[in-house]
Amino acid sequence: MKKVDEILARTESGLPQQSWTSKTSTGDLSEVAEESTTRRVISDQTKALVNMVFARFMAIYGHKFKSAFETEQEIMLAKREWAMSIQRYSENELVAAVNRCKAELAWMPSISEFLKLLNEVGGDHGLPSAFAAYQEACKSAEHPLQHSWSHPAIYFAGRETGWFELRSESESEIFPRFSYHYDLLCRRVREGERLDIPNPIAIEQKSDVTQANQMLEFAKRYQIDESEACQLLYYLTLPKGSKVRARQFALSQETANTHGWQLPTEA
Repeated sequence: MKKVDEILARTESGLPQQSWTSKTSTGDLSEVAEESTTRRVISDQTKALVNMVFARFMAIYGHKFKSAFETEQEIMLAKREWAMSIQRYSENELVAAVNRCKAELAWMPSISEFLKLLNEVGGDHGLPSAFAAYQEACKSAEHPLQHSWSHPAIYFAGRETGWFELRSESESEIFPRFSYHYDLLCRRVREGERLDIPNPIAIEQKSDVTQANQMLEFAKRYQIDESEACQLLYYLTLPKGSKVRARQFALSQETANTHGWQLPTEA
């Protein structure tokens, strides 16, 4: 085992060195563990966070930590299991859970004990974990102002991330962005700031009525079926400034040009 000062050596980013227990980094664990056909990818950020957690445990528990692992191979295997279990949690959540371990536990916790602490510290001020918040945001991204949010911070994190992006982009692309905004909002809440979600009825109903009226007026002006008008003006229901809205507008414009119709110019 390395000395404590080597273990706690930090990079310029403030995180411990990537490999403080072995010459083999966390990312090379595939060499010592048999991979399944559905191998789970562990990001570099998660590897760094696992190293941080283990470094803290080493500093807190000393010889008790060392006695939990007989070989460096055991440490590497343990780090992989921890990485797969905590990869959806933010750095602040992990630090808070480690601090709870320091105050309450005489021995390094098991993964299940640590996850329980993560859920508890993540639930302060009624704030769910970052991933639980992300799941709620994705499920309600279609009509965010009609949803009864478990905490206002989730709504504002979703709004900052982009409702369209939450509906259309993959988890690997959008979750880090959502987690970043959610973490900032959680800090504000913990500092005592109150977050109030806008009035849903006044805003969303006004938008829906405007779009419906435009479609009906278009059908009446050019004496076409209302369903055809709705199909042509469907782009009005898509997020403003999005690529999908621009593409839909272009397709509708082609159809309108063949008939001499003029579409609402706002796309």
